[in-house]
Amino acid sequence: MTESDRTQTELPNRGQAAVADLISALERVDGQLAAREQRVADYVKANIDSISTMTIAELAGAADVSTPTVIRFCRSLGCDGFKEFKLRLAQNLAVSLQYIQADVGEEPANVENALDHVLAAIYATTNVMRKQLDPRQLEGAKAAIIGCKQLLVAGMGGGSSVLAQEGANRFFRLGITTMAVNDSYILQMRAATLRPDDTLLLFSASGETDAIVAAAKVAGAYGARTICISKPGTRLADVVSIPIVVDLPEDPHIFKPTATRYAFLAILDAIAMSVAYETRDETTENLRRIRSSLTAYHGRTGPQPLGD
Repeated sequence: MTESDRTQTELPNRGQAAVADLISALERVDGQLAAREQRVADYVKANIDSISTMTIAELAGAADVSTPTVIRFCRSLGCDGFKEFKLRLAQNLAVSLQYIQADVGEEPANVENALDHVLAAIYATTNVMRKQLDPRQLEGAKAAIIGCKQLLVAGMGGGSSVLAQEGANRFFRLGITTMAVNDSYILQMRAATLRPDDTLLLFSASGETDAIVAAAKVAGAYGARTICISKPGTRLADVVSIPIVVDLPEDPHIFKPTATRYAFLAILDAIAMSVAYETRDETTENLRRIRSSLTAYHGRTGPQPLGD
């Protein structure tokens, strides 16, 4: 078990703003603490990288206070004691240093230059995806979606939830009863209603989102076919029946949106296109009806995206 794993398993889920971001909390309480607690705060801020290796006695000695003062300081920041304070600070630092010490590189001269940066990242990421992707995984997903009674598509967080919505948008046009979900409780309930002739499609960049993994287990237990578009070697990839997995590099540039979602979107579109070809008669009629309905609604008959 790595240090990161231990931190995750040992930390309680407090859900309190005071301990969600200790670095901000240290700034927020500056000047508001009792004098001796302020000494501890000042020492921690000046030596923030070394606190995780110190004992409570060492920190007390370095700040010239008693160990009870250190404990009071930790509680002032919303932690139960020194152990939790150290674990949360280590966790916070692991996430925050990439922003505190960010190397954002050369600033784009203008929006056009920024566009070139984004397009280059998309090309590089989708190229890696193409080389890794196993066509058999796509065929398995296509077979699981064709003829399913209902398709439930889910994702949590910014990119994955948008992909889930796009998945529903893509497949309902092909005549498949489809619903997108990005609420964890609704997802658990929906997953529990799935049957062997239903399919669950899950998006997760990490493959470790608890709600997504739990839904895959629930749906699979009731016999539904489960698909994920995610990373290999993850809990989600291990639990679904059809894992579509690619290990994509993430750009360390903190201002550049992740290109992974474009790779996942390309996979989604490839599956949708193959399903459309396989069910072309029904799909063509559905798309014709949709276009006729929209033309009657807005009156425009000029060229428009046929698949949309």
